Amino acid sequence: MSQKTSHFFAHLARMKLIYRWPLMRNVSNENISEHSLQVAFVAHALALIENKKFGGQYSPERVALLAMFHDCSEVLTGDLPTPIKYFNPAIADEYKKIEQIAEDKLVGMLPEEFREDYRPLIDSEAIDEGDYRLVKQADAICAYLKCLEELSAGNHEFQQAKRRLETTMNERGSKATEYFMTTFAPSFELSLDEISDD
Repeated sequence: MSQKTSHFFAHLARMKLIYRWPLMRNVSNENISEHSLQVAFVAHALALIENKKFGGQYSPERVALLAMFHDCSEVLTGDLPTPIKYFNPAIADEYKKIEQIAEDKLVGMLPEEFREDYRPLIDSEAIDEGDYRLVKQADAICAYLKCLEELSAGNHEFQQAKRRLETTMNERGSKATEYFMTTFAPSFELSLDEISDD
């Protein structure tokens, strides 16, 4: 009996070809593969902070894994810029439907015996709400850190995005995000020499 070929991991490998911030001039381009790794780092940290400082009961490893997969449907949809995605509620609702179709298609690429293992990582409707909240917080933090890096490099194109993300982080915020931003974010505005001096 021959095994059917699955294109799932070939699609995931294309995450490095999907660039974020497509409408903006970037000093340093960022693809969704790089972004997802950073979100995984930050989401893992947020889970640890919640657990150690604020009585949380998260699995940091689980949250990091969810973050790794959080944008993988974009290998099928591309990265729709935020100002377009959230231009009005009707567009946001329709794009959410498109994302859901892409998530289902990705899960459907897997051999049948693995689909239910990956669905809770990819299907945004099946992901635990508390874990997903941490991933979304980490996602916003990473976008904000990207703005800091671009602004520090003299790219003022990211000024408005920074202000918008400050509002988003205030809305999605928590004591853990405040702790992360106070403890770790200031370093993103410093040079290599400045962060190497300790």
